[in-house]
Amino acid sequence: MILPIVAYGDPVLKRKAKEITKDYPNFDTLLQSMFETMYNAAGVGLAAPQIGLPIRMFLVDTAPFSEDEDFTNEEKELLKGFKRVFINAKIVEEAGDEWAFNEGCLSIPDVREDVFRKPIVTIEYLDENFNPHKETYNGLIARVIQHEYDHIEGILFTDKLSSLKKRLIKGKLTNISKGKINVDYRMRFPDEKKKR
Repeated sequence: MILPIVAYGDPVLKRKAKEITKDYPNFDTLLQSMFETMYNAAGVGLAAPQIGLPIRMFLVDTAPFSEDEDFTNEEKELLKGFKRVFINAKIVEEAGDEWAFNEGCLSIPDVREDVFRKPIVTIEYLDENFNPHKETYNGLIARVIQHEYDHIEGILFTDKLSSLKKRLIKGKLTNISKGKINVDYRMRFPDEKKKR
């Protein structure tokens, strides 16, 4: 089932999410719905807070990036095959020299900005069968993981921008929270009701 994506301004996006156990209600249905929602919105990642659930769970599928001509064939193959579910994730280390990449977010449509992140990330998490993993990723996959991980920590990519950049996009963000934006996927806007 395709769920509405929560827009910028909703308090759930600023809340640190809670861990879950394998008896989380309707887990399989939730997981399937999250994948359907992410694909419907043409996203490469989706965190539970983005569908209004303050739980530590996110998914990543970097396949859409594998079409990008800027990557080597080896990188494209890696991106094409990378699809994971992260539950109760904890980043244990971020390493390397920060690099900028133009990021966007399904909760903040039509806003894209350069965000600096470290290129290597080591993360502990449970998969969809609640089996534990500890893995290290680098490059674009690491970045997508860091972006989604931020969501379960109550952090948005706009929080990482300079105060000047934040001032420049303030009007856009206000419009998003009011639903004054055209999107081709379902969204829930926190301040929409105020305009009636």
